[in-house]
Amino acid sequence: MQVYCDQTTDTGGWMVFQRRRDGSENFYRTWAEYQGMFGNLSNEFWLGMENLHALTRTGNYELRVELEDCANVKKFAKFRSFSIGSAEENYSLTVSGYSGNAGDSLSFHSGRPFTTKDVDNDISGGNCAVIEHGAWWYAVCYASNLNGEYLNCQTTTDRAASWNTFHGTKYSLKFIEMKFRPI
Repeated sequence: MQVYCDQTTDTGGWMVFQRRRDGSENFYRTWAEYQGMFGNLSNEFWLGMENLHALTRTGNYELRVELEDCANVKKFAKFRSFSIGSAEENYSLTVSGYSGNAGDSLSFHSGRPFTTKDVDNDISGGNCAVIEHGAWWYAVCYASNLNGEYLNCQTTTDRAASWNTFHGTKYSLKFIEMKFRPI
């Protein structure tokens, strides 16, 4: 498996599993598509749920989320513990131990299974992936939606690729990167 590694941020050693930077990749995809890898490692991509589970199922890992808005303000959220469950567990997210300056818009989703437009695992009355136009670890529905629509800094819709504690749910961020490393 080819991966993209970040060897400079916070002493390096990060394996990037999601990146959004220009809207060139469609993230409104099916369960089967999210199970595998899609996109281009040098631009926008998703590493795949099967890969994420395989890589995080043993050992201890931390997560770092990089965010940038259209005024070029950069913020990050770091989590001391991170893992992705198996397919039988619907790729549930486990995160804890927030630090950073972006605010914690991910712990709300910890323990939640992944939902896509064709597989509804959230606890809302409808399918949050369809309502919010992106696959994520939804509950009812979200505090972050980094696989939502890439709208290049538009501020008019809840469907935006957003982080609630950094500009709210209607602001589509310019740059998003999610990465993890062993601790």
